[in-house]
Amino acid sequence: MRTALLVTCIGTLLVVPTVMSPADPVDVPATRVTARHSTELQPRRWSLHEVSRPSSASFQLRVGDLPVPLRVMALTVLPGEEVEITGRAADAGDLVATTGGGLLRGIGEARWVWRAPDEVGFHAVQVVSMARADTVDLTLMVARPATEVVGGALRGYAIGAYRARPASMRAAYDPPRGFIEAASEYHDVLVSPNFRLDQFLCKQPGDVRYVVLSTALLVKLETLLAAVNDAGYPTPSLVVMSGFRTPAYNRAIGNTTDFSRHLWGDAADVYVDRDGDGVMDDIDGDGRRDLADARWLAALAEEMMAEPRPGLQPGGLGVYRASAAHGPFVHIDARGARARW
Repeated sequence: MRTALLVTCIGTLLVVPTVMSPADPVDVPATRVTARHSTELQPRRWSLHEVSRPSSASFQLRVGDLPVPLRVMALTVLPGEEVEITGRAADAGDLVATTGGGLLRGIGEARWVWRAPDEVGFHAVQVVSMARADTVDLTLMVARPATEVVGGALRGYAIGAYRARPASMRAAYDPPRGFIEAASEYHDVLVSPNFRLDQFLCKQPGDVRYVVLSTALLVKLETLLAAVNDAGYPTPSLVVMSGFRTPAYNRAIGNTTDFSRHLWGDAADVYVDRDGDGVMDDIDGDGRRDLADARWLAALAEEMMAEPRPGLQPGGLGVYRASAAHGPFVHIDARGARARW
């Protein structure tokens, strides 16, 4: 039975300024076959580059009810789950989909169903527009179901406990359905055109870590990154100072709230650091690196939210001053409701 698509997860630190390397689309035969399988198709990986790459493709898809406005986009699914991938009616007859894992079948023009394998892992589905010579790459992350968390741990990695959602709170506060298994060989997998998986990992150590990552957050971060570049400050990515936090880690660092959006992987504390010194750059051009730079970044975020865009959800926005442990930064999340502090 087809189930709803899981769209959750997030967590940590940008180590080097890298971005997506250009890649040619999978060759598509001039036939009416619109669903293919290729063992050579793998999720996109990062490579070193100096500036961010354009995040938007020339055509759009939907996965379930979720719009896919990005050229590369990661989504979380459970083992055996089926998700429907749909192109616009105007693109019927033009689009061809290829999968590198799982089962893909066409159910109509510009419509497919992808079935996740029963094992956890990372899989690619690439949709090609033959007319535009353009692609959208989906990174489908098959997660471990939350039912495998036993005694607050998942295969030895401390998760902690999520509180039951109060009746007064939205469904976005239901506990995550699953956790992405982030083994080290997947850390450089692209989760969006200019962000990779290891930027969002919880700082809690582990040989294999588990993460929750929200696709809606990735859309927000890519939109903010584009705004920074358009404002005349070219940078390949944002530093994610803190992304996903397990409830156990959140408690360990002294946070008392049980409903931080970091626990659901749809919040990130970010700043711009083009020179790689670990502190917010002087992006407002006043000759200082201080709270005013975080306010400049937050003002860009406010401006971008004023214009409706596919997949861009309302959420929280907060500005934080420097401390002994870190420089100034901005909190941004995709909780689905406006919040400011």
